[in-house]
Amino acid sequence: LDQSLSPQLAGPQLAAPQLATSNPTLTTVALEKPFCTFDSSLSPNKSYSVYLYAMMESASAGSILVTAQGGRPLNSTVQQTSGGRLGPYRAAVFGVPNCAAPPNPADAGDVNKVADVLKRHLVRVGGDGTCLHDPNFRDVCNPPLAPDTTYRFKYTLVDNTDGIVKDQTLWSDPIRTRRVKLPMKIDTWPGRRSGGMIVITSILSVFLFLLLSGFLASVFSTV
Repeated sequence: LDQSLSPQLAGPQLAAPQLATSNPTLTTVALEKPFCTFDSSLSPNKSYSVYLYAMMESASAGSILVTAQGGRPLNSTVQQTSGGRLGPYRAAVFGVPNCAAPPNPADAGDVNKVADVLKRHLVRVGGDGTCLHDPNFRDVCNPPLAPDTTYRFKYTLVDNTDGIVKDQTLWSDPIRTRRVKLPMKIDTWPGRRSGGMIVITSILSVFLFLLLSGFLASVFSTV
């Protein structure tokens, strides 16, 4: 663990199932933003940002610091760290969540509010599929994660005025992306299909039978 600030704050957590189903996916992980996590470290009249770092669990234990010389935040990119294999990279930057007005998870059921709730409540690691191939991209690159790979994540609080890390969480527990299922291992037995698929198949079969019967009847009547 990064001992430069003796972090005691709990690491990032997976998003609640009601907000992010099928999480993690093959290439993304949805995490809850750090609401009320850094409040004791905030000073009035100062500007702050939260940096999210990601790395593969297999990264060398000696290369997991997220602070550089003078307490400045590490600015390593996904390209420089080989996708997190060599150490942590900065995956996202966002403002400090408002502890006094967190989003209401119940609003996720409202189609008019769900997009705003998810944006305010969650951060999606691996959600940018184009930044690696865009030569004009200048923002923080957050490309898809590798399938069937274990990652760890960390939040840091950065003082935008002084340009230094003021606080940080522990690294998250290991979080593994899903494995690609080989086509020959996909179960196609009808018992594994959804009820909707079975109903649609049945209707199409009956329709085809009626169509064929009508065709045969017209042929016989003509003869």
